[in-house]
Amino acid sequence: MTSIIVNEHGGPEKYEVTDDSPAGAAAPADGQLQVGLSLAGVNFLDVVQRRGGTPVTAPFAPGVEGVGTVTAVGAGVDGFSVGDRVGWMTGGQGSFSSTALVRADKAVPLPDDIDDEIAVAALMQGITAHYLTTSTFPVSASDVVVVHAAAGGLGQMLTQIAAAKGATVIGTTSTEEKAEIARANGAAHVFGYDDFAEKVREVSDGEGASVIFDGVGATTFEGDLKALRTRGTLVVVGNASGPVPAVEVNTLSASGSLFLTRPTVVDHARTPEELRSRTDEIFEWIRSGDLTVHIGDRFPLTEVAAAFTALESRATTGKIILEH
Repeated sequence: MTSIIVNEHGGPEKYEVTDDSPAGAAAPADGQLQVGLSLAGVNFLDVVQRRGGTPVTAPFAPGVEGVGTVTAVGAGVDGFSVGDRVGWMTGGQGSFSSTALVRADKAVPLPDDIDDEIAVAALMQGITAHYLTTSTFPVSASDVVVVHAAAGGLGQMLTQIAAAKGATVIGTTSTEEKAEIARANGAAHVFGYDDFAEKVREVSDGEGASVIFDGVGATTFEGDLKALRTRGTLVVVGNASGPVPAVEVNTLSASGSLFLTRPTVVDHARTPEELRSRTDEIFEWIRSGDLTVHIGDRFPLTEVAAAFTALESRATTGKIILEH
């Protein structure tokens, strides 16, 4: 069995490949499933864990998102059997190993017409894009929506969903190649990060954006406040360029009675019913063609450090996956 371990917090080089039995090789406890992994997703939440920014302390088994087949079922679990295909994006720490233990209430049964690659790419980013556009800010056809990092895994999904709802989508990217990806996903306008606030106001007839979904963080935050319309909403969804600076609350009133929120996926998939209602709609969007999943790159599990080096360089587009 191949197992990835993080013995101390730090950079991608802290991922250690071993042949030791992973924690998931143990029998599942009550309420758990044992799953043999086929694929794992590469996410910025994994980066935060590895750097020591969460309560997860080293040493630990990394990997929060995965897809695989149930190999054993713990006591008290209903609705799952050995041989079922399942996916998860929380509740299954250790997906960068051959086997993982997953909380059954956080596992999603996978339909036969959704293959493993599509499923793992549609879980963390798909559920996040779903709650952001339906719960955090219900996007409508009258809205002007700014999506930062529009060519990334989450950015591509946000762009497609907002465009499908009829909104005018403005994407930001760092290169023309990425700009073409954003346009292909439905962005009506695509700008670089320099002076994006002024350009957003220009193409919105001076009104500004209804909502900004910002996964970049420190380098875009000041511009976000200038780009929003009166009573606009800034949704901080990540900090690829560094954490957002401390906010003086009166800045929001001075900038036009703005709303600011920093939601998390955990709080928007709290019950099995809520989780599955989101994935059911995501899978239906995929079937209908309203949402296309883009795989940016694939790495063997043993090259996990290279996968995260690519992710953290911000040179990638689409979802990065690890093949077991």
